Amino acid sequence: MTADARTTLAHPDLATRPLEGLVRAARYVDPTIYQVITPNAALRNGPRADAEQINQLLFGEILDGVETTDGFVWGQARRDGYVGWVDASTLSLCVNTPTHRVKVLRTIAFSAPAIKSAVWGLLSLNALVTVIDSQDAMVRIADAGWAPASHLAPVGLEFAEPATTASAFLGAPYLWGGRDSVGVDCSGLIQQALHAAGVGCPRDADQQAALGTESDPMNPQRGDLVFWKGHVGMMVDVAHLLHANAHHMAVAVELLSDAVARIDAKGFGRPTAFRRL
Repeated sequence: MTADARTTLAHPDLATRPLEGLVRAARYVDPTIYQVITPNAALRNGPRADAEQINQLLFGEILDGVETTDGFVWGQARRDGYVGWVDASTLSLCVNTPTHRVKVLRTIAFSAPAIKSAVWGLLSLNALVTVIDSQDAMVRIADAGWAPASHLAPVGLEFAEPATTASAFLGAPYLWGGRDSVGVDCSGLIQQALHAAGVGCPRDADQQAALGTESDPMNPQRGDLVFWKGHVGMMVDVAHLLHANAHHMAVAVELLSDAVARIDAKGFGRPTAFRRL
């Protein structure tokens, strides 16, 4: 069986040591652990700033890196297993153990525990943060700033219903490879909604099609996933589909029947699967 290059940290010259004996490479090395210290970090298909973004890491997520070239680290995102290149300036070798995650679509991190202070940046849903101090209604986050305590949930607690979370992204711009609240693609939207529900979820639509169990396409329910080749959306009721798509260039809700007809008319075929979690 051929290894999936998307999730296998190996090429003919180099591989991560846990793959020794499983894949062939000239040498094997122990991965170096990095943590994202910017609001997000593009994971690209090459060590260049203009290379295609194939995934995105959020603040606090871990990258297991094995090679550095031209200021980019080649590694594997620990949260979903995706492999690619990340700008080293977005990463730190000082790794903090997360205590909380962002539970709202996005929150602002301020430079001080005051809403009139300078903005450090935006933290999106499911970003992993380490709380190191608190003052009134604000908490200080390691390597970031001060955020409202009410926008965070302890790691492992306060899970949300997936369709409710997905609906919060309505209107967010479509961004290939995006996973955050200011730019998301179809499978990134589903992944974020499921992560917020405490459900592990792979990155791409074809990988996600193995989740759950087969459901009746004639009787869809809220939360069901609908798949096409290379695309996925989530039902928000018995008739309407929510999905990030390049037709609207945004996260949009439309009748499932309209989406099916339009996608089929463009030559991409009809749905390939309906899955219930």
